Amino acid sequence: MNTHTLARIESSETHIFKAVFPNTTNHYDTLFGGTALQLMDEASFICATRFSRKKVVTVSTDKIDFTEPIPQGTLVELVAKVVKVGNTSCVVQVDIFRENMYKDGRKKAVTGFFTFVAIDDHKNPVSIT
Repeated sequence: MNTHTLARIESSETHIFKAVFPNTTNHYDTLFGGTALQLMDEASFICATRFSRKKVVTVSTDKIDFTEPIPQGTLVELVAKVVKVGNTSCVVQVDIFRENMYKDGRKKAVTGFFTFVAIDDHKNPVSIT
């Protein structure tokens, strides 16, 4: 990748913080998987848009790994970063980190990959770079 693309990747990295409240948890008092996916899609969309500065749509997700439960009452940080750039598409990796509200430290809980395609006003693919 060229220096310009690397700089755009770095400047488009996106961080979002959320609190896990009871309305987002399942009967185990942990974050619903579907809610986690929605948050990840939103963070990756923002990242892809910031990277390309074009209209983008999610075309696929790949390998979402839920490695740690995310209990009610914790804070989460979503970190989205472009990891691959094609002609009309980019792949964004999103990690969710969990942390206790009242203790130091955090742990990676979820990782996933989202592919976006840049489109024009007629929904045709356009160059993302």
